[in-house]
Amino acid sequence: MRRGVGTALGETRTAVSARKRYAVAASGRWTDEEDGVRLPAGEVHAWEQGVNQTVCGLSLSRSRLDRFPHVTWTDVIPESGGAADRVRRLCPRCASVAGRRGADARPRWRRTNPRP
Repeated sequence: MRRGVGTALGETRTAVSARKRYAVAASGRWTDEEDGVRLPAGEVHAWEQGVNQTVCGLSLSRSRLDRFPHVTWTDVIPESGGAADRVRRLCPRCASVAGRRGADARPRWRRTNPRP
């Protein structure tokens, strides 16, 4: 059996380009009058569906956060417009994991002269 560098038996690596899609949990909610859709308000956290805590480690039930599985993390970033109308604050810990930019953004830096 051939193993890749840095992998143990039975361990597989995922592609770097495969990014997780985070849903949203928020401290408040509001309903869009045009569409009738619930949207997040207040402080917003990234959340993986199927897990009972946010990416930063807050318990959803103890923190009394509402889940929004139909809203993605990139939709609540203020620059995106989307569902960010009444978002007051992005959790900085969640933003560092889930990213502050959209999925189509290019990397922040690129190595121009790597060592041989």
